[in-house]
Amino acid sequence: MPKLSGVIAAATTPLRDDLSIDHARLVAHCRWLLNDGGCDAVNLLGTTGEAASFSVEQRLAAMRAVAEAGLPMERFMVGTGASALEDAVRLTLAAKAFGFAGALLLPPFYYKGIDDESLAAYVDTVIAQVGGEGLGLYLYHIPQNTGVPWPIEVVAQLAERHPDTLAGLKDSSGDIAYSTELAKRVPGIAVFPSSEATLGMAKERGFAGCISATTNVTGPLARIAYHQAGTPEAEAAVAAAAALRAALSTVTLVPAVKDTVAEIHGDASWRRAHPPLRALNDVERATLRDALAKTEYPRLFGR
Repeated sequence: MPKLSGVIAAATTPLRDDLSIDHARLVAHCRWLLNDGGCDAVNLLGTTGEAASFSVEQRLAAMRAVAEAGLPMERFMVGTGASALEDAVRLTLAAKAFGFAGALLLPPFYYKGIDDESLAAYVDTVIAQVGGEGLGLYLYHIPQNTGVPWPIEVVAQLAERHPDTLAGLKDSSGDIAYSTELAKRVPGIAVFPSSEATLGMAKERGFAGCISATTNVTGPLARIAYHQAGTPEAEAAVAAAAALRAALSTVTLVPAVKDTVAEIHGDASWRRAHPPLRALNDVERATLRDALAKTEYPRLFGR
């Protein structure tokens, strides 16, 4: 199973007016991300994709729609984490069967204070029930949401036990020291911070790229930052991408990304968010547009 690398967009998920997933728009957006959007790969149904707000059946249907759309599945990972072990196994089995290059697994997040042995045993169980052959498993570290981190020692143990299955980790904690230490301690896995601002240091620190919500918008800049690292053009692109990310973060991030994608695609339906999230109101949209106007966004998308 080839490992993913480079600029990976944590794809946002379009909704119909009944809050079901709009498969046609999702497929079209994924195709755009890999072409005009400047991304090397796509992370489907993660936090940005509002996966936790959808049922297992809804997630499976979206996975199938993408897998059957003629897209290059070697450039896709998909979130398969769930509170119930059976759900996580079912989603991970589907990721493997549909040909996704990676399955992104949350820790078991309902019970807190889980010791390292139990956390590692959870992953062992998922791998045993799914079957490690042909599976690229990525751990998802987002303790501010889950309340359960992936300790570096646990990741190291799992990498030693499952060298052909554990492919990497997405670090959405914002703690660059964690990503740096993990890449140093476990060099055999792909470590992805969640911000384009880290791309300038990626090769120096052993990062495989980044998986970011804002690369739905910053992809063309992030691509230069990663693939032309060490050049003045890359340095400028890192700064521009970081400024654009900061502008998107002036309001709630996931609705901000959806609102901006709606403008890029000329399709207001992209603004819909699944409860408990909501679309931006007029004041928030004006705040966002003012912030974006001071970045490279108008030049990138002709706005």
